[in-house]
Amino acid sequence: MHFQWDWLCLGVLIISSVTAGMESEENLDADVEVENFDKQSQEADVDRDKSSLEVVYQTPKPTGEVYFTETFDEGMSGWVLSVTLKEDMDDNVAKYDGRWEVEELKENAMPGDKGLVLKSVAKYHAISAMLTKTFVFDDKPLIVQYEVNFQKGIDCGGAYIKLLSSSNDLNLEYFFDKTPYTIMFGPDKCGEDYKLHFIFRHKNPKTGEYDEKHAERPDVDLKKFYLDKKTHLYTLVLKPDDTFEILIDQTVVSKGSLLENMIPPVNPPKEIEDPTDKKPDDWDERPKIPDPNAVKPDDWDEDEPAKIEDPDAVKPEGWLDDEPQYVPDPNAKKPKDWDEEMDGEWEAPQIPNAKCETAPGCGEWVRPMKNNPKYKGKWRAPMIDNPNYQGIWSPRKIPNPDYFEDLHPFKMTAVSAIGLELWSMTSDIYFDNFIICSEKEVADRWAADSWGLKKLVASANEPGMFSQLVTAAEEHPWLWVLYILTLALPVGLTVLFCWPGKKSDEYIDFKKPDVSKQITKGKLKEVTEDFEDDELEEEKENEDTDEDERREMEETKRQLTKDNTEKMGREASLSEGEGGEDIYDDEEENGVPDEEENEVPDGSQEGDRSNKSDSEDEKKEADEGMGDRPPKSVRKRRVRKD
Repeated sequence: MHFQWDWLCLGVLIISSVTAGMESEENLDADVEVENFDKQSQEADVDRDKSSLEVVYQTPKPTGEVYFTETFDEGMSGWVLSVTLKEDMDDNVAKYDGRWEVEELKENAMPGDKGLVLKSVAKYHAISAMLTKTFVFDDKPLIVQYEVNFQKGIDCGGAYIKLLSSSNDLNLEYFFDKTPYTIMFGPDKCGEDYKLHFIFRHKNPKTGEYDEKHAERPDVDLKKFYLDKKTHLYTLVLKPDDTFEILIDQTVVSKGSLLENMIPPVNPPKEIEDPTDKKPDDWDERPKIPDPNAVKPDDWDEDEPAKIEDPDAVKPEGWLDDEPQYVPDPNAKKPKDWDEEMDGEWEAPQIPNAKCETAPGCGEWVRPMKNNPKYKGKWRAPMIDNPNYQGIWSPRKIPNPDYFEDLHPFKMTAVSAIGLELWSMTSDIYFDNFIICSEKEVADRWAADSWGLKKLVASANEPGMFSQLVTAAEEHPWLWVLYILTLALPVGLTVLFCWPGKKSDEYIDFKKPDVSKQITKGKLKEVTEDFEDDELEEEKENEDTDEDERREMEETKRQLTKDNTEKMGREASLSEGEGGEDIYDDEEENGVPDEEENEVPDGSQEGDRSNKSDSEDEKKEADEGMGDRPPKSVRKRRVRKD
């Protein structure tokens, strides 16, 4: 188990090392990116309102055919302020007197890069400019792209643009909310409703009237684009195959078909409900009806109340029946300007009775109410399926007299001007780098030379991870709890599994002794005696368990001894050998005292060397006879001639 904790600790350390390495590589990549960018930059003053990475900005130039471009680096030349009034409003409110300025960004600005800024709050703004050439919806895509930065966030207001319909009587000085437009595109927000508009005005081929068609809402969360105070790139792509794409920061957030993903649909339905059709009087739409055969039970009492007084309730001790809950304020005084004829008799205001604060209650005690177990309420017949149910009535369908089919809604009214007609409760909305073209590569190159530089400078000036976490916690204090838990969990696991703890008894028992420690003679003798006692005890247990086998061994040994004695007795009569034999075991030859001795009958004689061979053969036979039994702790003995 101890080794498992070691491996776990090693794994935690390896993961930490890999994570640190990845972070180091990311930081290194970021440093390399900034270093490469620094080759075309110079030092900037460290200021809160200025970028810490100042670049040499150059006004972007279009690389292909375009219908309109605007960078505002040279001011608002070519743009026309509206001087008209909104309709159906008071003249003081309906004026388009909102102020526009050309300024640099308040944060992460690049010298020389300027944009159009909406400056006024709660005022109407209107400004417009003619396209370089009119865009005709034929066989080329339409690409509209521009930048927006809500430098102070946004409470309620829009930042969308309008592509004004081409006409002979178009006068930009009278541009207002009713000026005909072909496309409206861009962000809009009020309250918690975050929108990204794409609206086009479609001409009914039968009536000649125009209807607004709204694209379905994107499925992504748009909130961050309105509140992060960063410059974002908005792009609309309309294709001749009647499809569209909406991009934010060059990422698609919505796409669809002009025929299928617009509200209301471009083409009306072929059939409509007959407006003259009416529901018959006897049409039954009730799926369930009360059972007409049901009868109220005799014991059903509808007069029983839902609540009754609790008869078991007891008035608490110390209840002050004679004290009111509220008393006149003794410190109150009648105002000097009180007129009793006009205001009536003055009475001091009521305040809670101080005596009731320490008592269970004051005033007349009333028994509390409880649910009435006998209450059943008003009886109603159970519901059953309606046998006359005819379903939900709907008017009959008739051919739609206004039906038409427009298979190519991309062919909209030509566009000859661009305009911003806005109202906002937040100022300093920044617009920049407008482009209208037909080639996506041209728009992407334009974005790289403008918005791409802004993004790079903003990324270089981003606060560190720690600062971002602190800022987020200031806005959402509950994040502090999450931070603490996130830091405490790995530390706690590391301490739990990796910190050296108390060793178990099993580990202590099997720990090797310190060989460098000296052992005294007395200690050695004590250990030896303990070992011998253990050995004797073990052999005694073996003797008890192998008693039957030992008896067989003894009989075999007696028979062998008897045979040897007779044989040696015969040989002794022929030679002058000395009588008497001693039996020794292997342990006696080695100087180790034996714990068992074999009894040899008196009068036995020692033989010559041939007896040794015979004795060993016989003993071998006896050992083979024991081979079928499991091995036991039995000491082997041999007869040695003295």
